[in-house]
Amino acid sequence: MADQLDLNLLRVFDALMDTGSVSAAATRLHLSIPATSRALGRLRRAMNDQILVRAGRGLVPTPFAQRSAARVKALLEAAAELRVDAAGSDPRSWRRTFAIRVNDGLSSVLAPRLTHRIAAEAPEVRLRFVAQDSKEPDRLRDGSLDLDIGVADPPPPDVRARTLFSDHFVAVVAANSALGQAARLTVDDLCAHPHISASRRGLAHGPLDEALHRLGRSRHVVAVVPSFAVAALMALEGDVICLGPRVVAEHLVERQVPLRWYQVPLEMPAADIELRWHRRLDDDPASRWLRRHVLEAVRPLAATLR
Repeated sequence: MADQLDLNLLRVFDALMDTGSVSAAATRLHLSIPATSRALGRLRRAMNDQILVRAGRGLVPTPFAQRSAARVKALLEAAAELRVDAAGSDPRSWRRTFAIRVNDGLSSVLAPRLTHRIAAEAPEVRLRFVAQDSKEPDRLRDGSLDLDIGVADPPPPDVRARTLFSDHFVAVVAANSALGQAARLTVDDLCAHPHISASRRGLAHGPLDEALHRLGRSRHVVAVVPSFAVAALMALEGDVICLGPRVVAEHLVERQVPLRWYQVPLEMPAADIELRWHRRLDDDPASRWLRRHVLEAVRPLAATLR
């Protein structure tokens, strides 16, 4: 007899599509790898398709699996909404996972604060923070993301946006370095000392270079790393400078990481940090609840930037 599809199998399918890995899907679902592998076998029989096929050392989805991924996610979302309705408005009764895409500059600050708040009120709710490898809204549309937090272009009509706060870049140095002992940071300091550039896209040139260029000056970038967290750790090693969001720099200093930050002595653009969701979630109780917690977690951070 052919295996029948049920919600548990669809959850396995969804996890496999998101991770492209049996072991990673097993971790997300809190299953053993053999159990997840057996579930993949059942999926293949029930759907009459291979779902995932070997490609080099990894697995890739079949065309059928790619076409089906959004529909499966929508079914799981609808089932979750039914469970929420049946359980009433008490988040303590919810058992679900929210996926939140957040940029690197904010994840180290927001993730622990938001996780603490959610765990206190809804112990069976899990937050899955997703790296911002793209700013495209497609994953909000297909339901693979619940929220998107970061700096982005103006949203399309079907995506809602709310500004959380405005931030700007500051210069971060080791607190015990010669730079870290100075009363202030000067343009000469910016030009004389090596820089670590933090860029997800691998860029060594940015707004600071434009500002220096207007003065006929330049800086020397010795390394480009994919995240501000890595750049800040490299800054601990000596008289080097890295630029990063003020909210993150303050977070690190408050937690006694031996860094010091300075205002950049040049005109630098501010960045609006936005919370985004798809319009179909406007009136969803669970989404509204999650968005409220994001706003409350961010409020103390925004206050320090005024």
